[in-house]
Amino acid sequence: MSTSIPLPGLESVAPSDPPRRGPSREQLLEGLNEPQRAAVMHDGAPLLVVAGAGSGKTRVLTRRIAWLISERKAHPGSILAITFTNKAAAEMKERVEELVGKRARIMWVSTFHSACVRILRKESDKLGYKSNFSIYDAADQKRLMTLVCNDLDLDPKRFQPGAMLHWVSNQKNELRDPEDATKDAHNSLEETYAAVYTTYQRRLREANALDFDDLIMGTVHLLQTFPEVRETYRRRFRHVLVDEYQDTNHAQYALIHQLCADPMEDTGADRDGAERVEPAELMVVGDADQSIYAFRGANIRNILDFEQDFPNATSILLEQNYRSTQTILNAANAVIGHNKGRKEKRLWSEAGDGERIVGYVADDERDEARFVSEEIDKLTDEGDLRPGDMAVFYRTNAQSRVFEEVFIRTGQPYKVVGGVRFYERREVRDALAYLRMLVNPADQVSLRRILNTPKRGIGDRAVACVQALADRDRTTFWEALRRADEAPGLATRSLTMIQGFVAMVEELQSMVDAGERADVVLESVLARSGYLTWLEESDDPQDETRLENLAELVAVAREFAEDPLAGPSADPTDVEAGIVAPGLGDFLERVALVADTDQIPDDDPDDQGVVTLMTLHTAKGLEFPAVFLTGLEDGVFPHSRALGDQTELEEERRLAYVGVTRARSRLYISRAVVRSAWGAPSHNPGSRFLDELPVDLVDWRRTEAAQTQWSRPDLSGGAGARIGAPTAAGRRNFSAAAVRADAAARAKPAREIPSLDPGDRVLHDSFGLGTVVSLEGVADKTVASIDFGSDGVKRLLLRYAPVEKL
Repeated sequence: MSTSIPLPGLESVAPSDPPRRGPSREQLLEGLNEPQRAAVMHDGAPLLVVAGAGSGKTRVLTRRIAWLISERKAHPGSILAITFTNKAAAEMKERVEELVGKRARIMWVSTFHSACVRILRKESDKLGYKSNFSIYDAADQKRLMTLVCNDLDLDPKRFQPGAMLHWVSNQKNELRDPEDATKDAHNSLEETYAAVYTTYQRRLREANALDFDDLIMGTVHLLQTFPEVRETYRRRFRHVLVDEYQDTNHAQYALIHQLCADPMEDTGADRDGAERVEPAELMVVGDADQSIYAFRGANIRNILDFEQDFPNATSILLEQNYRSTQTILNAANAVIGHNKGRKEKRLWSEAGDGERIVGYVADDERDEARFVSEEIDKLTDEGDLRPGDMAVFYRTNAQSRVFEEVFIRTGQPYKVVGGVRFYERREVRDALAYLRMLVNPADQVSLRRILNTPKRGIGDRAVACVQALADRDRTTFWEALRRADEAPGLATRSLTMIQGFVAMVEELQSMVDAGERADVVLESVLARSGYLTWLEESDDPQDETRLENLAELVAVAREFAEDPLAGPSADPTDVEAGIVAPGLGDFLERVALVADTDQIPDDDPDDQGVVTLMTLHTAKGLEFPAVFLTGLEDGVFPHSRALGDQTELEEERRLAYVGVTRARSRLYISRAVVRSAWGAPSHNPGSRFLDELPVDLVDWRRTEAAQTQWSRPDLSGGAGARIGAPTAAGRRNFSAAAVRADAAARAKPAREIPSLDPGDRVLHDSFGLGTVVSLEGVADKTVASIDFGSDGVKRLLLRYAPVEKL
């Protein structure tokens, strides 16, 4: 298959690094075993790489990409590599760049969502959206769904927003739009759900916003509806690689088919009469034994049926494990072997047998946590491991509480992954809502969130008056705010406050229009809005922590602004060629597309680190020298809802397989005879997964027969907790005055401010010809109100506005 098809817009882009020899064939294949080499060198037919846990799949993917570029002379811009987290994408890109140089930067290496955003930004007009659309995350979706349920006057107890969103998400994952849902409704309940879906999508469109599921469904519909667009991307992406294929849902599966399947309806020529585009070379990597996300819509059939979907496909099996001891792998093989209908695979290692697995039966959950804490201390004292080398896994988030209590009392440093995450904290969401509203004023959810935050005298009655004006004139909430003097029944004081808010927003928007750095805009927002002053003057002790979190957000924005390839929505080719620079919209996209596992911090190698507490679902893709797999009781793990359902029980077993294979050298398994549930003691039998372990692999330190009388260990004498130390970002002087100074120091050089008078004619880069209405402020604080005719009167901060006096 040819790999030299010209790529639109790529021909003129020269690599930015000086010419140099790439790695040799021998270097690219060095250290690979035979199946890995076969995967790297494969040519032609679709390829399924069944990669067992710890079998080096990331190495295979990166070497495969480098092989395509160096040996098969594929243009880097013709490569699309899909991973499930931004963190994994960044690591893959970095490793390929180490092999082949900076030309690797123009590959598309991203998550499904990021890749779809790039396509939709370019093609959004075909779907009726503006290119500056907002991306709504789970919290935004819930706020919007609550508004929708209120619109339809639904009983919130019967129709809960969370449940409605789950139903809508399932519809989108199956590529069913509101019309499909309405047509297939068979009873009044389904009709209500379909009506909610219809209204929810209409409100999204009015806000020029897409939710996460829309990103993929919209891209699939785009490619299905516009064959010329599909052919453009089929011509562009000649090599498509997908990681974690077992975690794909139906919509993601359909997207891959649009790009890679041989379209049966083609007759040998495309719409332009050119020779039909051959399908891209497809390589998918995954492991059906690690498919654990059915609750998110993942369909294990996608990987199990790959060879049926692509009849000429080739399969390669990676069974050699480079992570764990053979004892741990034997345990994993034994457990997963009880699942039916799986392809046989047995992990093996050259690392030797290693230590036996340690088992412990605790009196209750507190005794279990005490045992874990003591073992961590022993491993640390022996000097082999540090706290950062150890992780505690559990089935549900609620199980972390007792470990946290015991660890605090014993002075064990720890972190919980999967609690209230950074980007879900109130103050961070407030700051991001300000930024999103600046980029997309139609984003009503963000605008309403910050309209009276901090409090500025714009209450619910004022909001209702403005909304009435918007409804009457069929305009956006933002446009109604700008014309608030026309709102019926609005109090004079509220009007004054709204006009002050609008003036502030328009000044800040002029910074965005001028392409100011994301961190500078953010700092200006926090200072100009009064948000920082509000927190500084607060008596709430938590507000000091909120200031630290905002300082951290500014640090994230600064890191983004200083990375020329940071913008996920920009085509890397355009960035490399200097056509675009990452802006505020790109920063908001980076934040919106961060996945759970992207937020697991990397340990400093010179630091002792802290013990990690996390659910088994969050642990996927990670590894630790020592793992504590806790709560192994029927009803806890496997979960109670899976006990009577064979399909769900097999998914729980795959979850156990994932947990066991995270351990490199030491694995501990534990259960409690009695566990508190809803405030009452619950007696659960041992997990059936324990019975599936070969008896010779486990050293039981304590069994149920050794259970002692009921007593709780005294932990009151433990050292104080060593958690919660402020970060470097939190220690910096993050005050309103400091932020103003910092923003001023980092801002772009100011434009020369034109000398204007009311009545002067001016020319604006975007709005065209206008007439100055009024001026206020002096020097670099001068704000001009300019009438641009059909675009209305705009308030522009002249320091940033691209305005020329005529």
